[in-house]
Amino acid sequence: MPEPMTERLRSRAVATFGPRALAALLYGILSFPLALVGCWLTLVGLLFGGLLSVTTLGLWLVAGTVRGALALGTLQRTLARWLLAVEIEAPALPAGAGALAWRRAVLRDRAGWRAVGCAVVAPCTAVLAYVAAAIGYVYGTLFTLHPLVARWNQRAVHEPDGTVRHVSLEFFGHQLDTWPRWLIPFTAGLLLLAVAPHLLRHALGPHRAVLTALLGPDAADRRIRTLEETRAHAVEDAAATLRRVERDLHDGTQARLVGLAMHLTVIRELITAGAAPDRILAVVDTAQGNATQAIADLRHLVKGIHPPVLDQGLPAALATLAADSALPVTLTTAVDDRPSPALESIAYFCAAELLANAAKHSGASGVTVDVTARGGLLRLRVIDDGRGGAVIGAGSGLTGLLARVRTVDGALTSDSPPGGPTVVTVELPV
Repeated sequence: MPEPMTERLRSRAVATFGPRALAALLYGILSFPLALVGCWLTLVGLLFGGLLSVTTLGLWLVAGTVRGALALGTLQRTLARWLLAVEIEAPALPAGAGALAWRRAVLRDRAGWRAVGCAVVAPCTAVLAYVAAAIGYVYGTLFTLHPLVARWNQRAVHEPDGTVRHVSLEFFGHQLDTWPRWLIPFTAGLLLLAVAPHLLRHALGPHRAVLTALLGPDAADRRIRTLEETRAHAVEDAAATLRRVERDLHDGTQARLVGLAMHLTVIRELITAGAAPDRILAVVDTAQGNATQAIADLRHLVKGIHPPVLDQGLPAALATLAADSALPVTLTTAVDDRPSPALESIAYFCAAELLANAAKHSGASGVTVDVTARGGLLRLRVIDDGRGGAVIGAGSGLTGLLARVRTVDGALTSDSPPGGPTVVTVELPV
């Protein structure tokens, strides 16, 4: 058999019976019974809780049903993560100091009632994956193995004349148990197995959508959590900047100013003592050097907080940054509406960090920086032709940039396949 055909058959077998395909098959088989049992228990709990709602027991039964739906949602999220590699963010669980407070929190929790809705709706979507698994894999396997199992998988048909006929597979009165008719189910089985992964993947789509929409946090909760995280990042960034400024002032500028004061004292003593002019000039030169270095340190410190070149606008600041880069930089700017100073500062520091990363780690021969500001959106795109492999959260410095841009509801994406190129896009709402 030719090598390309062998490789094609091997890839098809891996796609049909590989670990990911078998994990999806197992999920399709387990999800429907689990959803069916969960739906039945939820409906029974709500029914009896509603009938007994005039008593305290009814409220406890409803609260227990809601809490059970949350537990069922946790199990469904775990199965989706293990078998489908689908990450669904868990909502915050209700809490209360005491039994009555806990019951009140559970009954008022939106995530709990959304989990109840998921438990009721889930069987309607999980059955699609169950049917797809049965058609694609079960019937595909039975049809493919029909020539081997026909002698065991058969039934006896009694004819009017008293004869007995053994039939394994028959369609519209035509028996498919003999050569070459058994090629029909054999071919149909191979086709079903070939399309089984695609069929199951599409059948799982509605169920994944329901789980993601109802078992994860809603838009308001996600927004609150994002705001809490960005606020925490902003506080940490401000504290880190303050510590850096204090450290630089204490270790650098303050020490040089103290040295300058000491040299001025020495100069006064030398003049009072009538020392030789060359000794006085030597001390004056040293004091002048300390003063010059202190001014340079202050300028560097101020530039780290807010580069003065940003006062001329973001295009001018990026042009200066590109001129100072260790790599050749092609800069394109189209800033129709000037952003606020805060957004300009964030875009400038993002560009500086990305250019520094490209020079240090990418092995690129050149970088392209494209900046546009129109339609209420400031977009910064930095492209290098390096080796690629830059991943957010892998210690590449992109995590810190993402935290910085999220403080203003911005977004940062990285497209960096192995071998390059690397494209990092920063979007800031104006």
